Amino acid sequence: MNTAFNENISVDCVIFGYDLKSLKVLLLERHLHKAGGKDLIFKDLTLPGNHIRNNEDLDTAAQRILFELTGLNDIYLEQFAVFSDPNRLDNPKDQQWLAAIGKDPQTRVITAGYFSLIPLEKYYLKQNGNDTMPDWYGKNPRWHQLDRIANMAFDHARILDSALQFLREKIMSKPVIFELLPEKFTASQIQNLYEVILGKTLDKRNFRKKLANLEFVVSLNEKQMGVAHTPARYYMFSRDVYERKKKEKFTLIT
Repeated sequence: MNTAFNENISVDCVIFGYDLKSLKVLLLERHLHKAGGKDLIFKDLTLPGNHIRNNEDLDTAAQRILFELTGLNDIYLEQFAVFSDPNRLDNPKDQQWLAAIGKDPQTRVITAGYFSLIPLEKYYLKQNGNDTMPDWYGKNPRWHQLDRIANMAFDHARILDSALQFLREKIMSKPVIFELLPEKFTASQIQNLYEVILGKTLDKRNFRKKLANLEFVVSLNEKQMGVAHTPARYYMFSRDVYERKKKEKFTLIT
């Protein structure tokens, strides 16, 4: 079985996480040093990605990348775009880095973008030095807040922006937003999540009214404990109810 990598096709994964306060994305560091490895030429950020193996399709490659990085098999995963600009690797900095790692800078690479959603309470990053980490990762995987990201490699800023736009459209008609929430959540927590994804403030009264009309968002007879403010009621997403109702025409929170 041929498990060599195809140098012309890759997968880049935009892994979104939510910590009940802000939307974050998992990024890796890319370093280039002068000969000898002491003097840093530049450092920037990349999305987790890899070339596909010759025995993989795109979905399988994306699943492999996510499992190797997170150790999870049940992550929400969806392809959102293909990036095929012939000049996507032509930045001089990227050309220099490719040559330094033994790649042909003139090789054309087409990449498929996938986005994934993780509630951060379920996931702890593996750290460098873990024997299970593939050597193609780069260094220092970290969660980064979306409004504090600069200096991304290749066309990864464009890929990230495209994934965010796709997510904004997706949450209007499909219940993918619940992939980012814990099993039990408050109305304020889900409203905050909509707001940080959409980048705007929503009217609280109108939001609560629409939330109450979603039959697959179930109000629980349970409230927060140990909080300084008035305890809020918990809700949960019922996939069973959604599956029964999804053939009916409806719109999620807007």
